[in-house]
Amino acid sequence: MGKLNRRDFIKISGGAAAGAMVTPPLTNIFQSFVSKKEKHLLEGEATKVSTVCEVCFWNCAGWVYKDRENNIRKVIGNDIDPHCNGRLCPRGTGGLGMYYDNDRLKTPLIRVKSKDGKQSFRKATWDEALDVIEKGMKNIEKKYGKESMALLFHGKTGPHFEHLFKAWGSDTMGEPAGAQCLITREAGFIATYGSGLGSPEPTDITNADCLVLLGHHIGENMHNGHVQDVSTLIDRGGTIITVDPRFSTMAAHSTSWLPIKPGTDIALLLAWMNVIINEELYDRDYVAKYTYGFEELKQHVQKYSPEWAAGITTIPAGDIYKSARQMGGGSPRTIVHPGRHTAWYGDDTQRTRAIAILNALLGAWGRKGGFYFTEKVKLPKEVHPPFPKPKWTWKNISKEKHKMAIMGITNEIMDNGLPEYKGPYKVKGMFFTATNPIQSIPDEDKIKRILENQEFIVVVDTMPSEITGYADVVLPEATYLERLDHIRTSHHKSPNIALRYPAVKPRWESKPGWWIAREIGLRLGLKDFYEWEDFEEVLDWQLKQVGSSMEEMKKLGVKHFPRKTPIYLKKDEDYWFNTNTGKIELYSTDFAEWGYDPMPTYKPHGDIPAGYLRLIYGRIPMHTFGRTLNNPYLNELKNEPKLWVNPKVARIYGLNNEQEVWLQNPKGKISSFSIKVRITERIRHNSVFLPHGFGNKGRIFVDGKVQEMHLTYGRGISDAEMISNVLIDPETGGTGMKNNFVKILTDNPYKKETTS
Repeated sequence: MGKLNRRDFIKISGGAAAGAMVTPPLTNIFQSFVSKKEKHLLEGEATKVSTVCEVCFWNCAGWVYKDRENNIRKVIGNDIDPHCNGRLCPRGTGGLGMYYDNDRLKTPLIRVKSKDGKQSFRKATWDEALDVIEKGMKNIEKKYGKESMALLFHGKTGPHFEHLFKAWGSDTMGEPAGAQCLITREAGFIATYGSGLGSPEPTDITNADCLVLLGHHIGENMHNGHVQDVSTLIDRGGTIITVDPRFSTMAAHSTSWLPIKPGTDIALLLAWMNVIINEELYDRDYVAKYTYGFEELKQHVQKYSPEWAAGITTIPAGDIYKSARQMGGGSPRTIVHPGRHTAWYGDDTQRTRAIAILNALLGAWGRKGGFYFTEKVKLPKEVHPPFPKPKWTWKNISKEKHKMAIMGITNEIMDNGLPEYKGPYKVKGMFFTATNPIQSIPDEDKIKRILENQEFIVVVDTMPSEITGYADVVLPEATYLERLDHIRTSHHKSPNIALRYPAVKPRWESKPGWWIAREIGLRLGLKDFYEWEDFEEVLDWQLKQVGSSMEEMKKLGVKHFPRKTPIYLKKDEDYWFNTNTGKIELYSTDFAEWGYDPMPTYKPHGDIPAGYLRLIYGRIPMHTFGRTLNNPYLNELKNEPKLWVNPKVARIYGLNNEQEVWLQNPKGKISSFSIKVRITERIRHNSVFLPHGFGNKGRIFVDGKVQEMHLTYGRGISDAEMISNVLIDPETGGTGMKNNFVKILTDNPYKKETTS
């Protein structure tokens, strides 16, 4: 398609910034589906279908219950699923709202330009939309090569499109779950233990005596299994130490809350090592048998005393000593939790290395009450010809700069789509599925420039969002309740598999991801990679290879298999770790060879600019990023965010609770929308807290009519809009986004001045 002005196309109107949007009242979403006479659903009248929840990415297995009219009525957890133990979180039980949401993308859309230059979408048939995609991808191939078409994805449908792109000949792909979330954590643990963590993290919290959380918001991120485990630990009277500049939900349930100065976590971790080593609180037998580099580490941490760290972190030295002794007293049943979203300050691989090292000193890896050894069921891979070998891949973009990049770095893939990029690995077309880069990949202004420079963009999603407006073609994907996806083969104490099966037919003209990917593949001449008509054939074949079947999994939902390896290290057992030395590397030989610090060191990140406050963002328990905000059920629980402001700051600015304010970053950018203030002692005096995912600006025009997420459009401020200072982690390319600052504006910056 011809190059068009995508910024003009999405039409984020100036008027939208002038104040709060008027939201229509929440109507009875069941009105057109359920008879008013039916008051309740009896088990005997219901049909249940196996599912795997995708309201968040903990992927709990459950059952979808349908009534006699084939309407979904409730979703509950599967009793034998270790992710949820039969209990879904509020998000999971509200998942059916994603199915009933009337703001969903309903039909394929093709972007058009009228004679007067205005741009909009028109509704299209699937054949029309797929033909445009075939032509667009082939044009990119002809002009630049297949590699210049990039895939950015998230969620369970991502592998369907990975398969499509690899079969076509492009391995230029990545997902925000990497660079923007946990790639630094995985790299830090791989460098230490030769093994990453995956999901769920193999923390044996149910058997722990002491749990340490650094900025990890269990209870707000609603990672179901871990929330239940922590509840058990609290009931048992276990020790919980929470390190966080915000008095989080977990801080409220902790033995100790250490309100650390943001950006100084490595200083605290090194001081803890100093105490644990010097006071011989470490597991001496374990360290002697399983670790490499202890003497180097012991010498390294001598300068990092609690007294030194107190001046850096603002945590009193006495509290650092006390918490270190609590950890040592619980060893080896002490877990310093690795966290999930770990891209913070640009030195995050080293920070997670410090967490991994601290756990090793405490003897926690492979020990009861520490970290257990996982095991998973290995399903055979789909049979097809070898994938063609691309001329270049994500590795050329990422690994040449960052030796520990274990997947495509999304922001660097997108950077190669900038108009000023002159290198050999150009990105000229993009395919997005289940991800909105304008809210997930920093920084927003640069991302928009990249999108405007693309020659072809495809978006596959269930809901309209900011990225939808930049597409040439939009395809409506079925929700997780309406589609079949790959078998969940998560690792756990008990190897298990879980089935997501469509409970109902897709609403409107939406289609499952596997169908969309296959149809595009067939048009691109990839029939040899799709020697099946229905993806269920593939799953049934895979299941039969491991002693199960689709028929069995429909009945069970979850199936467990016998373990072949121990859950924990056996006493006096020799164990080979997948590192250069075969041991847990307190001193990383790989890092030393590659020119990185072989042991973590503290490096300051600078002070807050005068007149600004540190921007802290995070999760809230009702929502997953921006993907659930328009869910009618979850929106009722939380329909707008609040800006947490310390009373000291409120006095300086003259703020009141519920007052409407705007934010401005150091580059002068002002938030598009406003937010109400919540004055609370639960946030440091020099910081503000902004819930992530709000501030939606996704508005498109379809056949002259506005299409948006009515319940959430214009509600609150997008943290992504305020982030301009991104610190890149040298080992992995992870994007540190927590070194950003804002001013509070009390006067409406969009108010039109009137003259008499």
